[in-house]
Amino acid sequence: MSGSNGQIGSAMIYGSQMAIEEWNAKGGLLGKKIEVVVRDDEGKPDKAVAVAQEIAAQGVVAVLGHFNSGCTIPASTIYHENQILQMTPGSTNPKVTEQGFSNLFRLVGRDDQVALHAADYAIRTMKIKKFAVLNNKTTYGSGVAEEFRKYAISQGAEIVSFDGVAEQELDFRANIAAMKAKGAQALFWGGMYDQGGPLVVQMRQDGFQIPLFSGDGMMNSELLKSLGNYGGNVFISFWPDHHQIPAAQPFIQKYIAKYGSIEPYSLYGYDAVNVLLTAMEKAGTTNSDQVSQVLKSQPFETLFGSIEFDKKGDLKKVNLKVWTVRAGQFIVVD
Repeated sequence: MSGSNGQIGSAMIYGSQMAIEEWNAKGGLLGKKIEVVVRDDEGKPDKAVAVAQEIAAQGVVAVLGHFNSGCTIPASTIYHENQILQMTPGSTNPKVTEQGFSNLFRLVGRDDQVALHAADYAIRTMKIKKFAVLNNKTTYGSGVAEEFRKYAISQGAEIVSFDGVAEQELDFRANIAAMKAKGAQALFWGGMYDQGGPLVVQMRQDGFQIPLFSGDGMMNSELLKSLGNYGGNVFISFWPDHHQIPAAQPFIQKYIAKYGSIEPYSLYGYDAVNVLLTAMEKAGTTNSDQVSQVLKSQPFETLFGSIEFDKKGDLKKVNLKVWTVRAGQFIVVD
């Protein structure tokens, strides 16, 4: 809820709390009211471990989180050891579910899917052949950047540079100069919106107009604010436009009435609660093993339609779109 990605974390929590309020208004779950325990990992892996230990000691039946892959992975070991169900509404690094934890589920796509989608659009639709790749050295950023690099090379593209910057770095002038010198025709950014915005602005101010591609970490209204008039030629691989999904409109209207505006990840927090609690209701218990079996055995309805989980806890089908920024707004282009 705090730190550089705090706005996304807060949006997830607000969405999840709205779902829990709805369940409690209908009588709760299995004859009991649902109690919310909120903890902030601040986007720091060591803090995530401390939070996970505290949560486990409190005897919770399920965890919604974490957001950052670098937090979810170390915390998931603790939840697994304590047989606590975990569903992350935002962690995309493949290792999250490749650990083989039967109690761990992911409500979004993986970095290898997001990066493939971005690379396909850049190479096949925009006919780009030479890429620079830059990442923020986090588990998420370096992971999605590496997936992009591998897939782009497999499709015959050239990676002219592959570099990382510190997570707090906001001066990209040296990186921009190096990309220009190496003849990059496009840049893939593996990182979050808080650095991605300044990166784009500095590129444009330098006269470097090549397209920037990125993944789900860039999808936040704060990016629009930081881009200002420099939003052109930015492409983000993300999930479908929730504003165009009829089933999502009642929740969106209710959320905006309460909080004033909505972020995409608000919907994933809401869906994560509903999927988990529905599975518990169907299982007739909060037992981790029994609920996990239910989650992997049947489809569940979400604001984005019906979903199913595979044996790893990943979605069987992921629907991705390419977004861009026009007139200060995110819009879908593919």
